[in-house]
Amino acid sequence: MVGPQYDCVANPLGAVRLTFDKALSDGLNPSSADDQDWGVVDLFRQFLFDNDGFTQVPILNATSVKYIQPNTLVRVRAMVQDMLGNEFYVGAYKDGSTWKTNKYSDVCQLQMDLSPDMRLWERRLLYCVPVPGMNSWAEPLEFLSNQHKNWTSQREKRQRDGDEAVDHMELGPNQDFQVSPCKRMREEGCPSSSETQLNSVNGDTAAAFSPRSDLDATSFPCLVKVYNSPESDIKLNEIFEFIGVLSFDSEPSVNQEEADQLSSSLYEDELAQLPSVKVPRIHCIAHRKLDVHDFVQGSPMSEPNPSLFKSIRDSLLTHLTTVLGNDGVAAQFLLLHLLSRVHGRIDAVAVGKLSLNLTGFSKEAASIFASPLTLTMKKLLPFTQHIPLTIEYLNTACLAPKKDYQANRLVPGVLQLAEGSHVIIDETQLQAGTLNSIGVENARSLKNLTELQKVEYDFQYYKMEMPADVQLLILSEGKSNLLPADLVLPFQPASTMSSETVDETVLQAWRWYLANLRLLDHTISPEMQLVVENDLVAAKQADRSLGASDMSRLLSMGRLMSLSYGDTSLSAEHWQMVKEMERLRKERVR
Repeated sequence: MVGPQYDCVANPLGAVRLTFDKALSDGLNPSSADDQDWGVVDLFRQFLFDNDGFTQVPILNATSVKYIQPNTLVRVRAMVQDMLGNEFYVGAYKDGSTWKTNKYSDVCQLQMDLSPDMRLWERRLLYCVPVPGMNSWAEPLEFLSNQHKNWTSQREKRQRDGDEAVDHMELGPNQDFQVSPCKRMREEGCPSSSETQLNSVNGDTAAAFSPRSDLDATSFPCLVKVYNSPESDIKLNEIFEFIGVLSFDSEPSVNQEEADQLSSSLYEDELAQLPSVKVPRIHCIAHRKLDVHDFVQGSPMSEPNPSLFKSIRDSLLTHLTTVLGNDGVAAQFLLLHLLSRVHGRIDAVAVGKLSLNLTGFSKEAASIFASPLTLTMKKLLPFTQHIPLTIEYLNTACLAPKKDYQANRLVPGVLQLAEGSHVIIDETQLQAGTLNSIGVENARSLKNLTELQKVEYDFQYYKMEMPADVQLLILSEGKSNLLPADLVLPFQPASTMSSETVDETVLQAWRWYLANLRLLDHTISPEMQLVVENDLVAAKQADRSLGASDMSRLLSMGRLMSLSYGDTSLSAEHWQMVKEMERLRKERVR
């Protein structure tokens, strides 16, 4: 076992290379073996999760980058926006008679042709972006340790001393760690400061590789390089926390022509050849998939507590009622809508979705209630979007992602969203007009998302439907003709909204409630199944227009009503509440 002579946060590559040396002494033969893990992942997992090292790893974003040195361990929370395929890199090479490794670092730009003493290994390349629509309160609160602040002061000191080169792979006075050929091939000099690098990212690179046109200057896309991981582990649009080695350095000062020749022989994707000064790389050592509840801080309880569930439910319902102008029925439906998610798919049916169309939003009502409602969603949910629907917007917006084969990248669209996102579509400004071909496609994309929870990606030569799980709330004056929502409810406010200040601890409890209760499993007992079946048969006999989608919606409402109280099984009381809500809704519709 490698001893604790290194710092896994400040010097992760030192740990990687020491474990490689130990594996060599134990019989590893790079000349005959493919790329493999020689104990690095287990070493870092032990440090991160068994020895409480996880909290020592800083989160990398547009703000924290100025404090973090290249070649150190960082965490990145991001959505996989594009999958750029695989790339080859010089994973192992001989320095004299000794094997060395470049794993978890950028390819070595040697002024030489590929030789028998180099081993080409393979890694996956992901283009990752901040989660679209993520609200500021969902950003993890991280305080940089004194060590990271020391890095900053050390960098400033080096700049004052004439930018003398410092080898970050140095392990200490008792460790003889040899600098790799890549390091020796660079011209003398220290990398430019992170502040300058950040300006490069937010300048020309943001224009060329920005994840979305509506992101501001704080957007921080990066390339994540994944090693020894099955392709099925990571999928497009999923949110991950990647832990790995940061490569955010100035361009190596080597002969550019020879470097380009080596790059052309290793890389298949143009984006992968960008220097890390433009797009930071994360060489991933460990990763985990994130869900909505991972972005909610804290938990109001240690064990399930039905009375606490009810208390949180009552206070949240009261707040929603106030926001909706004392329309208690609309607040009840909105609560169920906020707890909904796609928990299964049967053929083309997305089971569990519950889109809501609040009608009766005249321009006057929209001016009073739309903005407070949108603000409320932003305070309650981690990922939110607001789409003001107009003819001009439909005719010009890029809603569905499209493949750009010339740049060999996926151009993102507004509807490329993470699972659990909430979207408010405001139709109150929509007027009569003519849709062009783009508008027709955009209208069809919105309709498919509402009906099927799918977004059709345009790959030019063919189209591919990608599953989605997005909560859709539609505000319109009359029933939306574009978006066939699961629930249509006329909005009937009894008063104008009164301003209400909510304590942060109460907000955290509501966020926790919405993020966690939606994930609970749910069952229906055989006795309740018989009751529900009889009630649905009676409803069908009373109204022959009811179809399978109406029955499915009522079952989803029953499930969500139970979950809203923290119950995992449908009770007669909750089913009765659903039937009463449906009766009140139909009265309004009539």
